[in-house]
Amino acid sequence: AMVLAAGLGVRMRPLTDRMPKPLVRVAGRTLLDHVLDKLGDAGVSEAIVNVHYLPDQIIDHTAGRTRPRVTISDERDEVLETGGGVVKALPLLGNAPFFHVNADTLWIDGVRPNLARLAEAFDPARMDILLLMAPTTSSIGYGGRGDYAMLADGALRKRREHEVVPFVYAGAAILSPSLFADAPKGEFSLTRKFDSANEQGRLFGLRLDGVWMHVGTPDAVQAAERAFLASVA
Repeated sequence: AMVLAAGLGVRMRPLTDRMPKPLVRVAGRTLLDHVLDKLGDAGVSEAIVNVHYLPDQIIDHTAGRTRPRVTISDERDEVLETGGGVVKALPLLGNAPFFHVNADTLWIDGVRPNLARLAEAFDPARMDILLLMAPTTSSIGYGGRGDYAMLADGALRKRREHEVVPFVYAGAAILSPSLFADAPKGEFSLTRKFDSANEQGRLFGLRLDGVWMHVGTPDAVQAAERAFLASVA
């Protein structure tokens, strides 16, 4: 798996003035640990975590983890964005499809863990990317217009300007390494790869079972904590 933890967390200030966003705590655990715990439960033995902003805090925090074991992809001296970060980490990720998860994504699983559902649903013959998609109406802390519409077979269609669509990307996916065969070196956004897969009919989605939380601001942390407490009550 690869976990994106290199962002600046600008909208989470002042919480991120002295700590990276992945180390912000919700319901007693850091956002990063929530993600790593889910990956460990899904059977992932090694997670590549990229770092840029206040990197030593994340390196120290993950040093003792064994489930999954964490390998750091250090980007402290460069800005690579989401796509460039994956390209840098590819030698560590190998040749098989891999989980790709934002360190600040947070969800409460339904009946079955969503990462296990993603792994079962990924079909390399039909898809290069499988995104976990949250319904906008039931998500906590999200007020946008959505990212994609989803067809009955799971194929995604990107939202057009001024359009409102029912699903938002929940920050977890499975990607095929072949996507990056012609990728540029240096800084670029992963959304370029999403768009090219979409154009080729190889971008698919899986509806999240449970509740997704958009933890983008300090106020959203409190809303997420309330949802967590309610889920275990």
